[in-house]
Amino acid sequence: MLSDIKKPLDHTKISFNKIGVLIVNLGTPENTDYFSIRKYLKQFLNDRRVIDVFRPLWWIILNLIILSFRPSKTGQAYKRIWHPIKGSPLKYLTTKQSKKLTEKFKIFKIVQIDYAMRYGNPSIRSRLDNLFNLGCTKILIMPLYPQYSASTTATVLDEVHKWMLNKRWQPSLRTVPPWYDNKDYIQSICNSINKSFKKNGEPETLLISFHGVPKRYLILGDPYHCHCQKTARLIEENLKWPQKNIFVTFQSRFGSEPWLKPYTDEKIIELAKNGTTNLSIVSPGFVSDCLETLDEIKNEMKEIFYKNGGKSFHYIDCLNDSEEGINLLKNLIISNLSGWIDLNKKL
Repeated sequence: MLSDIKKPLDHTKISFNKIGVLIVNLGTPENTDYFSIRKYLKQFLNDRRVIDVFRPLWWIILNLIILSFRPSKTGQAYKRIWHPIKGSPLKYLTTKQSKKLTEKFKIFKIVQIDYAMRYGNPSIRSRLDNLFNLGCTKILIMPLYPQYSASTTATVLDEVHKWMLNKRWQPSLRTVPPWYDNKDYIQSICNSINKSFKKNGEPETLLISFHGVPKRYLILGDPYHCHCQKTARLIEENLKWPQKNIFVTFQSRFGSEPWLKPYTDEKIIELAKNGTTNLSIVSPGFVSDCLETLDEIKNEMKEIFYKNGGKSFHYIDCLNDSEEGINLLKNLIISNLSGWIDLNKKL
C-alpha cells in the first residue's frame, strides 16, 4: 500500500551559495602575562613550517628551555606596545581591516568577510566553520603576506586544508596569490614613504626591512628572498632615489643558524658608525603593524641607532586600515573573485 512506502529523509536545512572571504594574519597572544605568551609561543614554535629541525631534539629545546624562559622576555616586549583598552595592535588592526572590507563589499549581498589568526584566536578552523554555517560554499583565503614563504603563506593553507579533511561537503576554495610585485601595492608603499618624507624630511638613508628566515630555506627552494628583493627593487624604481641610499635588510632572526642577510640591526650599527645621522625604515612585508614593527623596529632599532651616533630615526607605519590599504586589499579580493561575483558592480 502507498501508506507503507517510506518517505525520503529530509535533507539538513542549510543556506548555501554565499561567498566567504577569510583574511588571515599571523596571530597574537591573548594577553601579556607569562602563561598567555607561553601558550601562544608553544603553538607558533611547534609548527613544522616555522621550525623544521629534528623533532625529538626540538621538543626538548622548546619545552625545557625556550618555553621556560622566553615568555617573560616576550611578554615585556608585548607590554610595551599593548593598548590598555584595545589590547594587541595586530588583532585590533586586523579586526578593523575586516570591518572596513565588510563595508566595501556590502553591495554584494552574498559576500561574507571575516578574519582569523594562524596562531591564537580567532582560529582559522573556527572562522571557516562560521563562514560555512552562514552558507558559504565558495571561500577565498587571503593570507596577509605580500611575499610567499613556507613559514607564513604555506602554513595558513596547511591549516585550511586540515579543516577541509573533515568536511563531507567541501566548499570550493581559492587562494589570493602573493602580491609582492602588484603595482597598487608598490604604489601604496611608496606613497607611505613619500608622506613620511614630506612630514619628517628626507633622510640620508632608507632601510627596507623584511622579516628574516633561515638562509637554508632559500637553498631548499623557498621563493621568499626573491620576492623580497623584487619588492624592494620596484620600490626603489618608483621612488627614483639614488640606489646607494637604499638598503634591503632582514630582521627578527631566531636561533643560531645563519639567516638571510644583511641583518637589520647590524646594518643600522654600520650606518650610524659610518656617519649616517638621519634614517628612515619601512617594513613592506607586514600589512598590519605588530610586535616586529612597533617594538623591534620602532623601539629597539631606534635605540640601537641613537646609541651608535644616529640623530633622527623615523619608522614608516604599515598600511594598516588606512583608506589606501583597505582599497589595496579590496582590489586584490575583487580580482580573485572573478567568475564568482558580478564585477560590473561599482565599489
